[in-house]
Amino acid sequence: MINAIIYIAATLAANYTATWFIHFPVFGQVSVATFIFGITFTQRDRVHNKLGRKNVYVMIGVAALLNLAVTILGAVEWRIILASFIAIILAETADTEIYQYYINNTWGLRVLKSNAVSIPLDSLLFNTIAFAGVFTQWEIASIIFGEIVFKGIVSAVAALRPIEYFKTKTAR
Repeated sequence: MINAIIYIAATLAANYTATWFIHFPVFGQVSVATFIFGITFTQRDRVHNKLGRKNVYVMIGVAALLNLAVTILGAVEWRIILASFIAIILAETADTEIYQYYINNTWGLRVLKSNAVSIPLDSLLFNTIAFAGVFTQWEIASIIFGEIVFKGIVSAVAALRPIEYFKTKTAR
């Protein structure tokens, strides 16, 4: 349950910080949200591992609806939440199904394979929808590239667990 709470909290915090950017000379612009949202990919995998695929979809739905509620309350711009809603539904569904397909692989391989698809998909969808007409195509491409790199790093670090974690039974 704690992994689901971390996932939902991270999506809310990421959407709140989605328009705060840091410029990295080599990687381009990276939103502060990237460092927070990178956690969600592995948290989603942890929930899948512990509670199964059905509960992952419940968690994704709750996160999407809570993010819509935040927009209605005026805390985050609608374009950010629309982009987030679409990206969460599509990228997290891809992550879930790829993770499920490789359920008999080791933890590390499941995470690597599912994140290899969902991180670029999420970055492409979110930034294209959220920032079209706000930034130039070059700036959006720079943001997407930086996000893929940093989300990959954050999700890889978040995937590290003590050895006893790997001995737990995987839910189907």
